[in-house]
Amino acid sequence: MTKDDMQFEEPEIIYIPDEEGNEEEFEVVMKFEVDGSDEKYMMVVPLSSEEEETDEVYAFRYEEDGDDLKLYTIDDEEEWNMVEETFNTLIGELEESD
Repeated sequence: MTKDDMQFEEPEIIYIPDEEGNEEEFEVVMKFEVDGSDEKYMMVVPLSSEEEETDEVYAFRYEEDGDDLKLYTIDDEEEWNMVEETFNTLIGELEESD
C-alpha cells in the first residue's frame, strides 16, 4: 500500500459560541439522518487541551444554508431518545466492521 492509497479525511471543525459569546472549537464526529424524518443531526465533541480529556458528546439538529450551518439544540425528550438510539446503532455498526 502506497502513501497515496491511504487517504485520511481531515476532521470537520465547527465553532459554537458559549453563553458568553466566546467561540469554542468542536470536532464533528458523525452526521446522520433519522429514518422517516427529513431532519439532519450531528454529534460533536469539544476540542480541548490534552489535559482536559473528556468523553462528552453533544448532539444537534442542523440545517445547511449554502455555507451557513444552523444548529438547534434538542429539547424534546422523544427526539433526543431517537437521536441517541440512532447514534448508538451507527457506532455499533462501525465497531463491528472494524
